[in-house]
Amino acid sequence: MTPAISIRNLSKSYRVHEREAGLGAALRSLIARRTREVKAVDGISFTVEPGEVVGFLGPNGAGKTTTLKMLSGLLYPTSGDVNVLSHVPSRRERPFLSQITLVMGQRNQLAWDIPAQDSFLLNRAIYRIPPAVFDQTLKELVELLDLGDLIRKPVRNLSLGERMKCEIAGALLHRPQVLFLDEPTIGLDVTMQRRIRSFLAEYNNRYNATVLLTSHYMADVEALCKRVVVIHHGKILFDGELARLVERFSPNKTIIVKTEDETLDLSAYGEMLSREDGQVTLRVPKAETARVTSRLLAEMPVTDFTVQDAPIEDVIEQVFAEPEAAS
Repeated sequence: MTPAISIRNLSKSYRVHEREAGLGAALRSLIARRTREVKAVDGISFTVEPGEVVGFLGPNGAGKTTTLKMLSGLLYPTSGDVNVLSHVPSRRERPFLSQITLVMGQRNQLAWDIPAQDSFLLNRAIYRIPPAVFDQTLKELVELLDLGDLIRKPVRNLSLGERMKCEIAGALLHRPQVLFLDEPTIGLDVTMQRRIRSFLAEYNNRYNATVLLTSHYMADVEALCKRVVVIHHGKILFDGELARLVERFSPNKTIIVKTEDETLDLSAYGEMLSREDGQVTLRVPKAETARVTSRLLAEMPVTDFTVQDAPIEDVIEQVFAEPEAAS
């Protein structure tokens, strides 16, 4: 099967001008400008199969958005090869553009002072969507995103969450096969984040769409992605299943214990992270988890307990702390 997205040794560099502060430095820079090269993306390679949902993770400045812009054809690579749906993105050919979409959180594509449905009609004309197909797709999107009468209101009158739902609907009217999503739930409340995640999962299932998702909300990644690619300083640190990432970079388990006696000291069983309302949270090495839980149940008046993997946020932080551990 041909990959939906193929990247080989992809790099993007910029020349950045530098000078000291002050009038003298400003005058000298007119004659001899000092520059340095900044590598936003540094020789990364990976593929994404059709219908796959992949989390593309990294801190601010890691190269995520630059990569998505190269994949969507907005930026030309400095070097390397990029192929999306058998097209070279930088050529910006109509057959390519009609099959992809790029959604960037809090970046507006909808006209501010008119209803969203009017902007949708503009998109129908741009993508040359047949009226019958447009009407059917819009009806499906309105239902899946619970838009209702929102599309008839001026965009400026919508809340951030309502506007983001309309932005996503506008970006998907042409039923793209590849979705590049850059922080699609940023700034949204928990309820709206959950609704957007459910919609994206349904869209992927219904149309077998390929999704490359960046997000700082790990709940997005855990809910949608079985596989993650972690990038830092423009280089890939990890590429594989999310479960394997947790297993590889998290040496500990979290045990949450509830006891009848709220004053009990459980520090002998592991590192105590918190105590609240009779609930104690312990961190223990994975290899010791079975032994510690057996001791707790045998020696303490335990009413309930839960064993969990470390939060994914902690795992990702551990990956960034060990850049030499690239897969």
